[in-house]
Amino acid sequence: MLIEQLINGITLGSIYAIVALGFTLVFGVLGIINMAHGEIFMFGAFIGVIVTSTFKGPLWLAFAAAVLVTGIMGYLLERFALRPLRNKQGVSHLAPLISTIGVSILLENLSHHLFGAGNHPFNNTFAEISFQIGSITVYLVQIVIFMISVILMYTLSYWLGKTKAGKALRATAENLETASLLGVDTKKTITMTVIIASAMGGIAGILVGMAFNSVTPQMGLSIGLKGLAIIILGGMGNVKGAMAGGLILGLAETFIVVYGNSGYRDAIAFVAIIVILLVRPQGLFGQKISA
Repeated sequence: MLIEQLINGITLGSIYAIVALGFTLVFGVLGIINMAHGEIFMFGAFIGVIVTSTFKGPLWLAFAAAVLVTGIMGYLLERFALRPLRNKQGVSHLAPLISTIGVSILLENLSHHLFGAGNHPFNNTFAEISFQIGSITVYLVQIVIFMISVILMYTLSYWLGKTKAGKALRATAENLETASLLGVDTKKTITMTVIIASAMGGIAGILVGMAFNSVTPQMGLSIGLKGLAIIILGGMGNVKGAMAGGLILGLAETFIVVYGNSGYRDAIAFVAIIVILLVRPQGLFGQKISA
């Protein structure tokens, strides 16, 4: 029983970690919290529903369609909601945050209009496939989700550390003006970052559909706030912190449901924010900022 719940927590935490990585990428480069990320995640999940349930398409096509659609949404977000406000004289530093909140509300209302309210089933042939390891039941969907999460995390870490584009992104995150003077196309780098972050949100949306076989227009707000909790928990702008924070939150939620009161499940994320801010404001893996 304990090991099965541990597997459930790791599965949920893997999904949370991917969502948090999208938040982390955008915050690391632009220094803002993209509050529309949860709704982009939700649209990715609905693309999966349309491909697998409405058109009876294969799962790989759902992933490809979700990445394409959410990547385009990321480009539109950066081009029309963030870029016009960047470095504009007289604009409050809170303006980009307010802009993404506006996009978030727009997307949630649009999803109600396009998809309707209520739960939408996700046609997932993996959901019922399982096998026994002793007395432990392991579902194939859990293995698939964990493997996809690990591959994405490893690929992102390698890309950031070893490729020219990844180094350009890190240089832009360190100092936008200096990176520009050194020849980095910062406009292209920022756009690429938002697109990648949004595409990762789309992948996470498909994984949620696979895991829970249910998608709703309201799921974006909840997952978005939890993503915010995770990056605060792990350390703002820290990739490893986002991964660890996602797993910690997933395990905490799972065990509170099993051994505590399920009504407090969603409160765990926000209790974590308060505790971390009080005890370690820079997050578990963040660095202190010198005064």
